[in-house]
Amino acid sequence: MSRNPARRAALVDAAIEVLAREGARGLTYRAVDTEAAVPPGTTSNYFTNRDDLLNQVAPRVHERLTPDPDAMTETMKAPRDAALETELLRGTLDRISQDRSGYLALMELRLEATRRPALHEALTRTMNETLGANIRFHLDAGLPGDEMTVVLLYLAMTGLVIEELTLPEALAPFTPDAVIEALASRVLPQDP
Repeated sequence: MSRNPARRAALVDAAIEVLAREGARGLTYRAVDTEAAVPPGTTSNYFTNRDDLLNQVAPRVHERLTPDPDAMTETMKAPRDAALETELLRGTLDRISQDRSGYLALMELRLEATRRPALHEALTRTMNETLGANIRFHLDAGLPGDEMTVVLLYLAMTGLVIEELTLPEALAPFTPDAVIEALASRVLPQDP
């Protein structure tokens, strides 16, 4: 197995693009090689099999969607209230919208996980770790609400993201911004 980490990341990024565009059935070593513009056979030198490649996608998508630390430090200077949470939710949707392929690939991966037990286990672990990290961030930052608040926000944002990336017109006349505003005002605990 080849060990060039930059090449490996580029191949996973190419796999994300292929998954987003063609779905799981279109994800082949040849398709990844073509997308990454590398010689034929390169992907097979880095991944022992298709499952190995699939298992690398979710962590890479989450890595790509992680906010810039400097921007996050600046954002977190604000008071810990519903306005800050609303801004964080908007930031999440903005990052996902900017990396549309990443999230579409993640949705494809979720579907493929219903047919592949090993992928199901790995993806469940990745998603659970991500949710756990979001809960810890929320609580450690002193944002309003508790663990269940974060779970509710996560579930609502997942639905909003799916609509926004696949059928944005379906929510008309409601805008994503209006939905996020209502979500924050209705789910977060109100100040006394």
